[in-house]
Amino acid sequence: MLVVSAILVVGYVYIATRLTSTAPVRAALAAPFLMVWILPVVYWFGDRDRRGRVHEWVQALSFLCMGWLSFLLVLTVGRDVLLLATAALPPLATVHALLDEAGAAWVPVTALAAVCVGALAALRGPYVRRVDIPVEGLAPDLDGFRIVQISDLHAGPTMRLAYVQRVVDMTKELAPDLIALTGDIVDGSVPRLALHVAPLEALASGDRAFFVLGNHDYYSGAAAWTAHFEAMGFRVLCNAHVTIERGAARLLIGGVIDFAARMSDPDARPRPDLATDGDARPAFRLLLAHNPKIAPLAEQAGFDLQLSGHTHAGQFFPWTFVIHLVHGPHAAGLSRRGRLWVYVSAGTGTWGPPVRLGTRPELTLLRLVTANGPRRR
Repeated sequence: MLVVSAILVVGYVYIATRLTSTAPVRAALAAPFLMVWILPVVYWFGDRDRRGRVHEWVQALSFLCMGWLSFLLVLTVGRDVLLLATAALPPLATVHALLDEAGAAWVPVTALAAVCVGALAALRGPYVRRVDIPVEGLAPDLDGFRIVQISDLHAGPTMRLAYVQRVVDMTKELAPDLIALTGDIVDGSVPRLALHVAPLEALASGDRAFFVLGNHDYYSGAAAWTAHFEAMGFRVLCNAHVTIERGAARLLIGGVIDFAARMSDPDARPRPDLATDGDARPAFRLLLAHNPKIAPLAEQAGFDLQLSGHTHAGQFFPWTFVIHLVHGPHAAGLSRRGRLWVYVSAGTGTWGPPVRLGTRPELTLLRLVTANGPRRR
């Protein structure tokens, strides 16, 4: 709480100093900072499961304030950089004067416009992203095998029942052979969110739906959510695997726990080596792992494809660039590590500010196809 408070105070002092000049305006600017401060102090470090319409609206508004302040900080820094650059160049004196006189008023307006555009992009999602995975030596019976990945849905204050139902309807239309939920599906307890995730049960028929927990699922009560998703018909994989057959082909689906499991068990860690069978018989090996940082271990364990989420592809500027520094080379989209393909979803929903700018929420349709061979549709 001290760290969060210090960051917010420093940010407030900087922005207030650079953009405001009167006490009433500075007092008004303090309100969104206070709203952001409420999130960790009241809801994260306090009772995470406060229910009721008022609490839902407070959290949603706090997240919107978080997004606005993020854009506000970036634009304020950008304005100051431009002021310094134009001050040293006499031909740009007019631009400097405009930035100095009118820029302070336009910065918060531009930040608000960015939030509005980003919120529209987030809440209108997701869109279907189609990705072909070329596999050398793929069994003919797996050529064209269709996997729908749902990741980082974050059902909670901003991603609610109507959005989840839209995801389910779109998934059904894609007619997948397998459905993979790769974590961070919820942001709250079972009693609070069971109604909002209820539409997902329609995807669990036919023993084709698999689920691994992400860090937010652990924050929300891993044991309770594991039992709930199993009751819905999903196979929850915790350092475990299931092998299915399609014609003469074998498909191994492994799943690992998240690093956040250490919250309840200091010795717990993701173990791709436990999520495979070590059988020498030919099989395509698919690993579901919420965090893409598992990739080196997945390669060592002999997996062919890893599906992950967690990064949201940065969600909105400037985090769209920062995320590549943290998670590169597996920050978003399709990449490779040796013989292992890694696909990192940009997220089916959004966390925190319901804002997308520079990214789009996606429902991913992945097809296994024979490398260098004819592709079936």
